[in-house]
Amino acid sequence: MFFEDRAEAGRRLAERLVTLRGKDVVVLGLPRGGIPVAYEVARSLDAPLDVIVVRKLGVPHQPELAFGAIGEDGIRVINDAVVKRADLTDTEMALVEQRERWELDHRAARFRAGRSHIPLTDRIAVIVDDGFATGATACAACQVARAQGASQVVLAVPVASRHALQTLAREADEVICIEQPTFFYAVGRWYHHFGQTTDDEVVELLDHAAARAALPQRDPAADPPLRDEEVRVRAGKIELAGLLTVPEHPIGVVVFAHGSGSSRHSPRNRYVAELLQQAGLATLLFDLLTTAEEINRANVFDIDLLARRLIDVTAWLTRQQHVEGLPVGYFGASTGAAAALYAAADPRVNVAAVVSRSGRPDLAGHALTAVRAPTLFIVGSRDHLVMDLNRQAAEAMSCETALMEVPGATHLFEEPGTLHKAAELARDWFTTWLNAATVSESPGSA
Repeated sequence: MFFEDRAEAGRRLAERLVTLRGKDVVVLGLPRGGIPVAYEVARSLDAPLDVIVVRKLGVPHQPELAFGAIGEDGIRVINDAVVKRADLTDTEMALVEQRERWELDHRAARFRAGRSHIPLTDRIAVIVDDGFATGATACAACQVARAQGASQVVLAVPVASRHALQTLAREADEVICIEQPTFFYAVGRWYHHFGQTTDDEVVELLDHAAARAALPQRDPAADPPLRDEEVRVRAGKIELAGLLTVPEHPIGVVVFAHGSGSSRHSPRNRYVAELLQQAGLATLLFDLLTTAEEINRANVFDIDLLARRLIDVTAWLTRQQHVEGLPVGYFGASTGAAAALYAAADPRVNVAAVVSRSGRPDLAGHALTAVRAPTLFIVGSRDHLVMDLNRQAAEAMSCETALMEVPGATHLFEEPGTLHKAAELARDWFTTWLNAATVSESPGSA
């Protein structure tokens, strides 16, 4: 197996595309499995992300043979040679196109959720998928991207069959592929984790890519991060995977704790982390549970287990280059918020601030009264049950606390602008209290 999952494949693929950074690029993911890969590529290149929805037009009596392809906005590409060889009539072609056009419009409406597609005119289109077996859909995507005005078409994929690459080399200006196994079999064989990507996940990734694009852009002349890499952390007998990013001149480090075990891949957490990094905060996103452990839902609510691992990770973090000696903050969501509070109450760690988003602090139990770190509770105004639980937790604590309500937000902060507001609240809380911790620990301070 070459890749842990689609996210890791996307980060490795982005390393092969670094020469495109700073150019007028649009990254286009082929739904559904190509979107998580494309998300990482777009993030690395600081490029916009869009979905490219295409449908092959198959010859009626031989559907695997395409006589053309269609895309959004009425784009239609016809292979006249195939039409002539298959002796297709206008009526036959129209029936196929009508059926495929309905499916295309339905999928595009679902994925876009009201957004219009990003124009490709005179821009470089980077088309990304999680793997090519035959490459037929990618061929159609190349044709549609050119018809939409792309000046250059680059196909990028983590793994593909050699036959598909030979075919695609005739359609794209450039083909980038990390692995080309001699015996290909299926795409999923080359991934350790290859679960189905859902429509909801596609929509969520596109939403957060659009929100990320709206953030103030980093100055290309500024210094690159000191560290931006995958890490492995030993917690007891288990090794946990994480993503550590350290900007230039960090003022503190924030550890993300997510109860579902998906912290380092969560688009919501990645979005918040990027905003924190722009404020000079290092971030560590890691998985509190392994994939095997996450299957048992009881582990998600085992706050003692989650907190122990968070403590182990914090101890490891404080020994790392570039973050050693920095004040530490915890950002927790759902049951991860309970784990963050439980860990913050432990005398073995020194936590300067805690932020809970849509958290379950009630699950921290008696540990709430022992927390000394200033704690911010962020809750959506429409998340009524969690609002009550957070209010009760804040009242039970003796440290500095604040409860901030984000208008119009539900539990997942999916409503436009709500996640950005929550991220701003977290940023302001961390920069205030982590800066204060730095001052109080400096020589000669009162």
